[in-house]
Amino acid sequence: MRFALLGDHPDGLDLAQALTATGRYTLHTYAGPPAGAAELRQRGLTFSLVPDVEEVLADPTMEAVIVASAPAVRAQQLRRAAQSEHHVFCVHPADDTPDIAYEAGMIQKDTRKVLLPVLPATGHPAVGRLQECLGPRGRLGPLRLVCVERVLPSFAEGADDIGRKAWFPGWDVLEVLGGTIVEVSAFAAGTIVAADEPTLLAGRFEKGGVFQVTLLPVASRGRLSLRLWAERGEAELSCVAGWSGPVRLVARGLEGEEQVEEWGSWDPWPAFIARFEALCAAPEEAKANAWQEAIRCLELDDAARRSLERRRVSPLEYPEADEDVGFKGTMTLIGCGLLWGLLALFVLSAWLPWAGWLVLPLLAVFLLLQLLRWLIPRRPSGGE
Repeated sequence: MRFALLGDHPDGLDLAQALTATGRYTLHTYAGPPAGAAELRQRGLTFSLVPDVEEVLADPTMEAVIVASAPAVRAQQLRRAAQSEHHVFCVHPADDTPDIAYEAGMIQKDTRKVLLPVLPATGHPAVGRLQECLGPRGRLGPLRLVCVERVLPSFAEGADDIGRKAWFPGWDVLEVLGGTIVEVSAFAAGTIVAADEPTLLAGRFEKGGVFQVTLLPVASRGRLSLRLWAERGEAELSCVAGWSGPVRLVARGLEGEEQVEEWGSWDPWPAFIARFEALCAAPEEAKANAWQEAIRCLELDDAARRSLERRRVSPLEYPEADEDVGFKGTMTLIGCGLLWGLLALFVLSAWLPWAGWLVLPLLAVFLLLQLLRWLIPRRPSGGE
């Protein structure tokens, strides 16, 4: 499979190298800063250098594109890459707000190509092991509390650019462990997060349990520690050099029994590439769900920034598009129209007395419409 690389983000460079190393993929074209081209050549990769992104995306022989450009142009290039009907990898975050992610998701439904965010951390074996330990059937039981401390150079990528906003890493791992997050609170010295300003995040999971995250942008190398408490025990995970470095996981039961597991340096890309290849052959629903991870992270970023600006909890409530919601919305519109119609008939009846007799038939029709909810059989929840 021939692919192109747009931009020189480190994740994009690493992914391009990992794809080429499999022997199943060929880096055909690079479009980005000269420093990125020099780095790729230093890694032993050969490619064609094309300065025009549109020319790259218009190439009919291209099958996949890695969007790894600077934050200021990443959203625009993601939109164009998705429209070009290629498989697309996009480094995270795609933009400051979820808007481009929503748009890219709608484009993906038309093109039916794989649209995958470059968020490989959830593929770490330690995260999978923690996920196995949690839940009603897990060794530790249902989750009650997660505390994360993350030391990193900066979590405001592109903050030097005018108008760029901070993003908060780690939402993907939190939702893998605890499920959907429904409330977020953010705390900092000011109402806008600076690139070098400590920030506290807290929130609640939909299935129960809460979390607390401490972000400390005070070091040149990333470091992560995670501790969680569940009904039947607790676990502690430490990454002294981020997810790519050595990881140690200690799980303890209520009676004090301890289980220790350790992993050495971790290469995230083989599992990530395997996931991409599985999605290429997966049903359309699975391809669409893959991009939901990026949408969700951007929604949580946006909720955290709102909480910081307004100094209050930000709920993440999105109405479900099911039959009941659709029926209630339709009936609300009809009811509002009926009220205006009745008002018009009452006014009109002053000149045309027979118009007042239309009130009863209109009310009868509206009441009959309410019976449709019980007369028409419900669609099965898993039906199409």
